[in-house]
Amino acid sequence: MACDYEQLKLKNQMCFPLYACARKIINAYTPFLKPVGLTYTQYIVFMVLWEKEEVTVGELGTSLHLDAGTLTPLLKKLEKEGYITRKRSKQDERITCIHLTDKGDKLKDKCADIPFKVASTLGVLDEKDLKELYRLLYLILDFDET
Repeated sequence: MACDYEQLKLKNQMCFPLYACARKIINAYTPFLKPVGLTYTQYIVFMVLWEKEEVTVGELGTSLHLDAGTLTPLLKKLEKEGYITRKRSKQDERITCIHLTDKGDKLKDKCADIPFKVASTLGVLDEKDLKELYRLLYLILDFDET
């Protein structure tokens, strides 16, 4: 019962190496994030929050390609731990605004060298290849067929 369809073989799928590489890269972050008490998803949330003084849940979801169902429990946990505050917008009660607390802002110093540490563990690509990979991945992410 071997597969007769080339298009159904795992080795011929673009999605699989992207998926496997994403998992490998995320796993490379774990030993550096664990000591500061963050998961990878929490870390990327902080990266957006460190760039902006205020962000809505919707803007955060758009930036991270995550839905509110994924973000809401994560944000509740970060709020409970004292890293962020969540407040309803005064202009529109349906919108929740996220702000870093001082504790959340100070976490930035503990995370500042993580990108360099991770990059050093993934040294298979030179700078030119990394830039090309980055460019190609963002072509896919930014593609909107609607």
